[in-house]
Amino acid sequence: MREYLSVLKKCSLFADVEEQHIGPMLECLGATVARYKKDEYILRTGDTPEWIGVVLKGHVHILREDFWGNRTILTAVEPSDLFAEAFSCAETEALPISAVAHVDTTALLVDYGRVIATCSTACTFHQQLIKNMVRILAFKNIMLMQKMQHITRKTTREKVISYLSEQALLAGRERFDIPFNRQELADYLSVERSALSATLSNMKRDGLIDYHKNSFRILKGFAAEA
Repeated sequence: MREYLSVLKKCSLFADVEEQHIGPMLECLGATVARYKKDEYILRTGDTPEWIGVVLKGHVHILREDFWGNRTILTAVEPSDLFAEAFSCAETEALPISAVAHVDTTALLVDYGRVIATCSTACTFHQQLIKNMVRILAFKNIMLMQKMQHITRKTTREKVISYLSEQALLAGRERFDIPFNRQELADYLSVERSALSATLSNMKRDGLIDYHKNSFRILKGFAAEA
């Protein structure tokens, strides 16, 4: 676990917890490390979540699948980020989403019941963990609202502009990388890949953006439509 200490220190669940307390805390929480191959399911629709996941290495996609196997990516989870916490907190009996390893991935699995309940030894960090969990759930709710802001736009172009505007703002600069390839971005924005590709090409032609794979740069013309 020591090799992942630098990642855990960045994790919002362990915010304001001193480094020397993280090891004993994980023992108290009954945390385990699990490894998944690329495209392997970590959680499937219909599962009952009983733990919180923290990505230590790799990437996880949270997605919704319909009866015919069509996928819509809801979010991408990167190292130090959490997943499944909202559903564990709500004591959801059957998950409406799936979690899939986008690449070979290592994750920390933490028993949610031990996070929110003070243990018999009354560890001093439990109150901080509960406070952190409330903050995380509130932040995730805000993120969901932001996604709704993108996908409720009328046209593909408006959805792309909304999403890229947010990414540039988060990066604090005109050049930034996004965590999706073309198909994944199309799924995230709930548009067809062909429509997305055509829209990006048109925006590049119109002098709004430049891009290569998942690296983007917004240009002067972008502000006029944002």
